[in-house]
Amino acid sequence: MMKSMSRVTIALPPRPYDAVIENGLLQRSGETLRDLFNVIFKVNAAAGGSPAKHQRLFVVTVPPVRRKWGKQLLSSLSAAGFTAKIVEMPNGERRKKLATVEKLCEQLSRLGADRNSIIIAFGGGIVGDVAGLVASLYMRGVDLVQIPTTVLAQVDASIGGKTGVNLRAGKNLVGTFHHPSVVLIDPAVLSTLPEREFRAGLYEALKCGVIGKPELFLALENVDIKKLRRDPVKLEWIITESVKLKAEVVSSDERERGLRRVLNLGHTIGHALESQTAYRHFLHGEAVAWGMIASAKIAVAVGLLENNGAARIVDATRALGPLPKVQSRSRDILRLLKSDKKTRNGVVHFVLPSEIGKVEIANDIPEQVVIEAVDELRRLSR
Repeated sequence: MMKSMSRVTIALPPRPYDAVIENGLLQRSGETLRDLFNVIFKVNAAAGGSPAKHQRLFVVTVPPVRRKWGKQLLSSLSAAGFTAKIVEMPNGERRKKLATVEKLCEQLSRLGADRNSIIIAFGGGIVGDVAGLVASLYMRGVDLVQIPTTVLAQVDASIGGKTGVNLRAGKNLVGTFHHPSVVLIDPAVLSTLPEREFRAGLYEALKCGVIGKPELFLALENVDIKKLRRDPVKLEWIITESVKLKAEVVSSDERERGLRRVLNLGHTIGHALESQTAYRHFLHGEAVAWGMIASAKIAVAVGLLENNGAARIVDATRALGPLPKVQSRSRDILRLLKSDKKTRNGVVHFVLPSEIGKVEIANDIPEQVVIEAVDELRRLSR
């Protein structure tokens, strides 16, 4: 289905970067980073910049990832001549806040991190978002490397330079754009991921299929999760196709002023569901899954999508596994939509599918249609 290693370029000036996808890459992460930064040093020196070398690496991670994969990463970095230190942050969506960013910056300062240091975000989407924000702020910005360890982070969150933390008012309301120097994706690390988290990430891959990769949607439409986890070639292909879709979109619209907004399929209502349940009830991918189902229902209601297309999206989403029940009241979700960062001038924008592989952005959806879509989510989850 694909060769053993893939390299996808996120073509953003002035510094494009690659996502490297390969089984077993974590064991070679040190030499990969050494080669990359040696090239960067030479380019900087040739341009009259500082030849100072990045030798000190600070790995931001959470305890479960450190226990399972920390030794392998540190060994690889050490063998490549890097001095690396672990900086732990607490696990969980509720820790994705400014207080965590401040604590991490204080730790970096105590450990002697300077402007030539590199921060490695080693974990899932939460680690990537928080560590990325830290990297964008510490010393007014230091280099960042993303090494994602969940399906969701590998197919989506680690690509595109978005960083952020939550406020009580909503998700990711405080953040920056800070692109990594490279993204190293090793599907082999997913072997220790709990099944629920594995499935949650596949909803984001399915989202990529609905947006612009019909062949990816077909591959996931009737996938056997247990078989997929034992098929490294197919899993690597699914991750690569998802990364390609995101790279294409981000390269065309870095700051989400137009095309990039299509990546928010399922996120408008999904974020509201997460916020309304205090980030305790849904994993992010699960909330996005319900959001995609709602988007399909809304698209049918406004005449954008045929019933058959909506049924395929709903069935494919639910076939990936059981989803937590939706118990939120429609009016509560509607209220939260008003404070979502995708709302412009008080108008809620929805990404809606028009067919498998094509979506449109709509901003004139009647409130009653949204209410009925959320009501339908509650009915489906009984």
